[in-house]
This record gives sequence, C-alpha cells and structure tokens, in this order.
Amino acid sequence: MEKKEAERRELAETPVKSDIIFDGRIIRVEKDVALLPNGKETVREIVRHPGAVAVVAARAEEFIFVRQYRYALAEITLEIPAGKLEPGEEPALCARRELREETGYDAELDFWGMYYSSPGFSDEKIYVYGARDLTWAPLVADDDEFLRVVRLSRAETFARLRQGEFRDAKTVLGLLLSQAHAL
Repeated sequence: MEKKEAERRELAETPVKSDIIFDGRIIRVEKDVALLPNGKETVREIVRHPGAVAVVAARAEEFIFVRQYRYALAEITLEIPAGKLEPGEEPALCARRELREETGYDAELDFWGMYYSSPGFSDEKIYVYGARDLTWAPLVADDDEFLRVVRLSRAETFARLRQGEFRDAKTVLGLLLSQAHAL
C-alpha cells in the first residue's frame, strides 16, 4: 500500500480550477487547471461521459453485430451491440436492454470487465459483457437509432478481425475477450 501511495505522490495531478465549457445531452466538456507533481500548472480538457455497455452476442456458430451510421465519422460501421448508461442504471440491466433493442435478443450475460475508452481525455467507462443462450425477446428501438442486424460466422468474424476490418475499439476488444472467455 505504501508503494502505491508513493507512486501516486510522484505521478498524480491535483485539480486547481475547473470550468464547464459545454454541457450537452450525452457529454460534458470541462477545462481544468491542474497542478503537476513538479509544481507547475497545466490545462486539461476532459470529456465527462455517463458510461456505456458493449455486448458480444454469440448464437450457435455466429456472432451478432449491428451496422449503423456514425455521424462523427461520417461512415457506416459494423459493431457489437452497445449503448449509453442512463443515470443510475446498472450496467447489466443496460446491457440486456441494449441487446434487446438493437438485436431483438435477450440472453444470459457474463461480465467480462470494465475498460476506459480513451483515458487521455475522457472518463468514459465501457462495461463489456458476453451474451449466451440467446432467446427472441425484442424491445422497440430508440426513435433516433437506425441500424441493421448482421450475423457473421465465427470464421468470417475472426478473419475480418485479423484483416483489420473492425475499427471500433469496443468491438475489437469484445471479440478478443470472446476468445479468452471461450464464448
């Protein structure tokens, strides 16, 4: 414990001042002044995010993905089902809701871990789940969400992964974790 505390003293930055630059529907952007361990001040820009879930869904010999247009990229992506946490929502409940809304399936969920999407500037946490024993139980999709369900065989999924065709980080991470968890 002493080693961790000593390391924290050597590396940690101390907030001095924080201003909210933008407060939107999904994110808040803050501009902070922080005191560095060497006594100098610096500016840190932080994106505050409520967190999200991602679900690797497998059925028989296939994985289930969603294809959707991502406005920030101006392109269509192929991703594992995912979505934003609502205030106070438990990640497992969010994962089940998102899976049902996006693919029509409910499932037994296994928690695989929590990961930071981009810790250099954001506090977003993504909770990753594996979904097994899928059953048909659709929910109505959000009215601002337009997507298509895509099923790929395991062989095709991992061939595409090796070829770099998945460029969404949570999808790449989820597929790699699926191998570690033998989903």
